[in-house]
Amino acid sequence: MGRISDSDRARNEDAIRAAMDRLLRGELPPGGKCDLKTLALESGVTRTGFYPKKNRDGTTRQGPYQHLAEEFERRLSALREAGATPDPRAAQVKRLKSQAVELKNRLAEQQGQLAELAEFKQRALSQIAAQQMEIQRLREGLAAQSNLRALPRAQAATAPYGSCS
Repeated sequence: MGRISDSDRARNEDAIRAAMDRLLRGELPPGGKCDLKTLALESGVTRTGFYPKKNRDGTTRQGPYQHLAEEFERRLSALREAGATPDPRAAQVKRLKSQAVELKNRLAEQQGQLAELAEFKQRALSQIAAQQMEIQRLREGLAAQSNLRALPRAQAATAPYGSCS
């Protein structure tokens, strides 16, 4: 690819700056992010112009639009440090990550509660079983000849030991 004229370079730089302003305002194209790839697509220049080049002798030189890429990264970092997120998807990812952490905490708390309830249920069942065994033992002892005596049963509709009034 040959060299471009100064007027083409100036036109490309203007297009890059305009695209940079749009992206940093949050006007992202569908499917785009706030990054150099989208900046290159929006401005109509190749992305390789934003990166350093190698000379034939192995030394590196600055890409034709590398200074604009550095300016874009500086402005983007300044926006992020100020708390603004020009990329709504990045804000959404951040929000979703915090929600995921919150939901994991709630799930762990509920699992702890379920474990406590399961332990309580097991203790209650054990106590009921022990009580049932004691009742069976007492009934068997009452049915067999032993020193246990049954209390007299109360007649229907009368208090067992007299009126309370």
